[in-house]
Amino acid sequence: MKRPSILSLLLALIVVAPIPARAGTGKEIPRAKPDTVGLSEERLDRVTATLEDDIAAGRLPGGVALVAREGKIAYFESRGMADAENKVPMREDTIFRIYSMSKPITGVALMTLYEEGKFFLTDPVSKHIPELGGLQVLVEDEAVDPRPTFALPSADASGKVVKPEEAIGKHHTEPATRDMTIQDLLRHTAGLTYGFFGNSSVDKMYRNAGLIADDKDLAEMCAKLGKIPLMFQPGSTWHYSVAVDVQGRLVEVLSGMPFDQYLKTHIFDPLGMVDTGFYVPKEKMDRFAQMYSPKREGGLSVADPNLSRNYVNAPTFFSGGGGMVSTATDYLRFCQMMLNGGELDGARILSRKTVELMTIDHTGDVPNRTGVLAGGYGFGLGFAVAEDHSRSGLNGTLGEFNWGGAAGTGFWIDPKEKLIGVYMIQILPPPFRYNEMFKHLAYQSIAD
Repeated sequence: MKRPSILSLLLALIVVAPIPARAGTGKEIPRAKPDTVGLSEERLDRVTATLEDDIAAGRLPGGVALVAREGKIAYFESRGMADAENKVPMREDTIFRIYSMSKPITGVALMTLYEEGKFFLTDPVSKHIPELGGLQVLVEDEAVDPRPTFALPSADASGKVVKPEEAIGKHHTEPATRDMTIQDLLRHTAGLTYGFFGNSSVDKMYRNAGLIADDKDLAEMCAKLGKIPLMFQPGSTWHYSVAVDVQGRLVEVLSGMPFDQYLKTHIFDPLGMVDTGFYVPKEKMDRFAQMYSPKREGGLSVADPNLSRNYVNAPTFFSGGGGMVSTATDYLRFCQMMLNGGELDGARILSRKTVELMTIDHTGDVPNRTGVLAGGYGFGLGFAVAEDHSRSGLNGTLGEFNWGGAAGTGFWIDPKEKLIGVYMIQILPPPFRYNEMFKHLAYQSIAD
């Protein structure tokens, strides 16, 4: 399972795009008493008690927790404040920055084109994005400081990211043994990086190039990537990266549509995800949660407003890797579609066999170099997949799949138990493993 605190770096570099216009809500996920779906109401109350304790102690301003089983919402509670300073209470329809919970949505979008026969997973990415072919792999000639770079870029009055140029270490390059494939993009083995998980020469090249931060669109980002060496040989290492934003560009190339419009037409509208997209329109800003950051001395403070300024501006860069916003109810609809084998309320997004393909481990013994993926979890095509609970130390079921976001949001889907959990808070980075605690408390409520 993902460890959100490590992912806190996704933040200021995310540029965003508009929430699609309301297109009709579709059918609501029904609600049921917990005992009718094999859950204990008394034990689910422990989720509420934990939320309230954390809020009372000042560790959380507020949060939303949702548990669904057998296609019905059995637990849905919102507690505390979405904006404590302005006394705006948390609501079921509060809108959150979901950061890397955008990634599974992007993976699903790309796989709808796989189902149309637009590509094979084994296709080299260069077949569709030529500038990403024939890349070199950088080899360091001197020791590199292994400590991640956690400092956030600053921004000037216009919102432009201000960053110093960084000296690149001594290195040489060697040819890649093969081009990255589309499967590599989906499972994070493409040899790419993010630029803020370490201080390698490649990380510094990403930062100097302003990758994601300064790109006007996905095509420009890919053009920059084609001029920077890979960090690893493709297929050799699991490394969390901008690969999902490359997936967004692939969607554009293969479909002939802007990425945001493809999502609206093929996922958001059919599923009735009316509050999910890339920025919050003015008429919905009263439901947009405030972002908080932990203080060194304890407690929370309002996060740097520059981290949120792009969420109210019309964008040109649609970050499928971390730029979306959503609500708990919208994201539940996405999860329920996946749990149902690709269909919800008559809208089929994927086939059952494609969902099965996406939610098995595709990494095997490939080493994990970022620490983002917890022990005991493999990685499928867009999702972490539970492989060994003795290594993760987490409750659940083998084959459960999940992911989360930098500000503490998270979800999981358990096909065997027919169970879904969605958890939403807005603390960047979250100072505690809230999502894992919620998951633990949800599983202990099973009473059938």
